[in-house]
Amino acid sequence: MDELELRQLRCLVAIVDEGTFTDAAIALGVSQAAVSRTLAGLERVLGVRLLRRTSREVTPTATGLRVVERARRVLADAADLVQEATSGHTRLRIGYAWSAVGRHTVALQRRWTAAHPGIDLQLVRVNTASAGLGEGACDLAVVRRPLEDRRFDTAIVGLERRLCAVAADDPLARRRSVRLADLGGRILLVDRRTGTTTPELWPPESRPVVEETHDVEDWLTVIAAGRGFGVTAESTANQYPRPGVVYRPVRDAEPVAVRLAWWRDDPHPDRQAVVELLTELYRGG
Repeated sequence: MDELELRQLRCLVAIVDEGTFTDAAIALGVSQAAVSRTLAGLERVLGVRLLRRTSREVTPTATGLRVVERARRVLADAADLVQEATSGHTRLRIGYAWSAVGRHTVALQRRWTAAHPGIDLQLVRVNTASAGLGEGACDLAVVRRPLEDRRFDTAIVGLERRLCAVAADDPLARRRSVRLADLGGRILLVDRRTGTTTPELWPPESRPVVEETHDVEDWLTVIAAGRGFGVTAESTANQYPRPGVVYRPVRDAEPVAVRLAWWRDDPHPDRQAVVELLTELYRGG
């Protein structure tokens, strides 16, 4: 893999697009011999034959077709990387695990676009502890529990009530609010990677039984079936209303802190602007 080069992929794509080694050489601005050597080098690195050559035409092998498809994507990604690195920050990706910023999500998008028309704001859902930040899927991330990874810094931008999610036919659904004690002895559904609720929210003598789910959709489906309950930040109710699921405030539970996270050694230049906008939105209620 250390020997694989973009110029080799570029050469393969050119041969397939142009139809001959001669035309590929013209398109690339190199000699026909150079095209032949480059393709041979690529086939040697991959250990497979990519093209069938006759006196009249050049056609990809079955493996060659698959490699050409992947090569196009790799070259496009490389071009995007160069564009982003050389043209400044024209895109801002904000990751989140479950529910972005709840009822403030639309306001965030619209106000950002109005104030920063040259920077495209993109929301990316990644169900990991860092909401995609550690995986490189985003530039900033909205998280709702402290990040232990010291590579990241965070700032609290707001607070959200804790809500209990139960099936619509559950007796608790008829109440206006619930207490933690009302939930003891039941099955608590949690996502250990990204969830904001653990059994430690309850006193040791009244903790619920815990079952694990893997995603917000999985979580909602199990709750709607009446097989357990969940406790979540208010934003989940805003972003995921679901027939068969009722959300009720847990009046004796601490609120959930909403944090914006970023790389400590390479913070995005628009980080402070996002912190200020989110703080303003949460303060405005």
